[in-house]
Amino acid sequence: MEKVIRRSANYQASVWDDDYIQSFESPYTVVKPGEKYVREAEKLKDLVRILIHITEDELDQLHLIDNVTRLGLSGHFKDQIAKMLEKIYEAQEWLEKDLHFTSLKFRLLRQHGYHVPQEVFCSLMDEESNFKASLCEDMRGLVSLYEASYLSVEGENVMDLAKNFSLNHLARRLEQISEPRLREQVRHALEVPLHWRLQKLEARWFIQAYENTSEANLTLVELAKLDYNMVQATYQQELKLLSSYDFSWYRETGLPEKLGFARHRLAECFLWALGFVPEPHLGYSREILSKIAVMITIIDDIYDVYGTLEELQLFTHTIEKWDINSLDSLPEYMKICFLALFNSVNEFAYHILRDQGFNVISNLRKLWAELCRAYYLEATWFHSGYVPTTNEYLNTAWISISGPLVLFCVYFTTNPISKKELKSLEQYPGIIRWPATVLRLADDLATSSDEMKRGDVPKSIQCYMKETGCSEEDARKHINQLIDTALKRMNKEILMENPIKNFGQTAMNLGRISLCMYQHGDGFGLPHSETKKNLVSLVVQPIHMPQL
Repeated sequence: MEKVIRRSANYQASVWDDDYIQSFESPYTVVKPGEKYVREAEKLKDLVRILIHITEDELDQLHLIDNVTRLGLSGHFKDQIAKMLEKIYEAQEWLEKDLHFTSLKFRLLRQHGYHVPQEVFCSLMDEESNFKASLCEDMRGLVSLYEASYLSVEGENVMDLAKNFSLNHLARRLEQISEPRLREQVRHALEVPLHWRLQKLEARWFIQAYENTSEANLTLVELAKLDYNMVQATYQQELKLLSSYDFSWYRETGLPEKLGFARHRLAECFLWALGFVPEPHLGYSREILSKIAVMITIIDDIYDVYGTLEELQLFTHTIEKWDINSLDSLPEYMKICFLALFNSVNEFAYHILRDQGFNVISNLRKLWAELCRAYYLEATWFHSGYVPTTNEYLNTAWISISGPLVLFCVYFTTNPISKKELKSLEQYPGIIRWPATVLRLADDLATSSDEMKRGDVPKSIQCYMKETGCSEEDARKHINQLIDTALKRMNKEILMENPIKNFGQTAMNLGRISLCMYQHGDGFGLPHSETKKNLVSLVVQPIHMPQL
């Protein structure tokens, strides 16, 4: 029998082994209601509600809303914030020629779905429709304008000018800023705009930045620290349960032992889930997403690295049939993988049927079959040496990155399922398409070079280079422009139009965790630097505060 020669990606082992995860402890773990941290948090929330009530000046209200949001506390005061913003929007009073006020108000209103026209900035522009040169001296205003510009949609020329104007002046003058805190604020903003940052990571950074300012409200600071630590303890318990010997979901599948060629990234998969669905009460959604991400990662490695084309064709047909009686034709490693997938998906569908009365098994089967067909098409491209056009690649790749699958699974676990909404989502509108596109392109920018070295299907960068004859640098610029376009479409079709209530921000979060995970390279395949730091920050290390 001819020996099959298989490729290897030589993935590094995860640093997050079970024993390490089980060693985590937090003094902020809440075992039962009424414990001291819960009581203290409620006292602090009451004080913040009073603060919100007595704050009457519009600019002070905007600063309060911004601070509460960036400190990670907005979920506790949704109704109060909504009422304040509704009044501010209805008043439509703009301090003309005040760059900071106009920018902050524009950003906060658009963040909450209000259709504020870009023309509010026209009073800050000269007769030639450029931003006035005198504004470049207002560093605080420039930062606010820069952050506001990322709430733009396609075709907004004023907002494009705002981004270029603020970015150029901030970047050029960064090292000239004498005040250390302002310099750090500008550097932080230029690294990733606030609108596309992962909120929980931003909260940790902002708590420290805010408490060291002269205008810091100590009640807000104390509540932010306490809330962060309590939510972190919740995440910690969830990850420990996923990897525990008692729970042993991952171990029972046999995947770690039998499929040693694949990436085993349970903790990193949990980070994806946490960034996607950070709300503390949505633990079941994080559990399901973590399991799905584990399965996606392993199946992706089967198609990308390990399986022969003949095996991949058989595996794709088995997924499409969704029949355990058709396993005999598969090699052992694929049998184990399919059974793990089959059991996980059916168990998930059972819980949805039990809790919501909806049978989603046909939806899940279609999504997994679609994903594997996309994987198989890309595998045929690789094995035949075919390089698709950029559009041909993208029409498959936004599906092969698993965006539709994970978005549907989040919808099933975070929303009351509606037949009308489900029918709409099945058409893959912008709320599905654009976050998945951002995920695909961010992944390509970070992983393309390594994947091409080991031999893999061409990514968007290589497709565009072959199609146009341009350099890799120019191709990367083009892909960044495609990401920028997709983000603008997310602003319009998800944030502003809000097609499915309570699902929009979750869909936006897929774009945010994608940009975060791939900001410094392949944070998933090679997760030993920034990804490890982020996991430690979010799950392991609490913020220091005096014991209550």
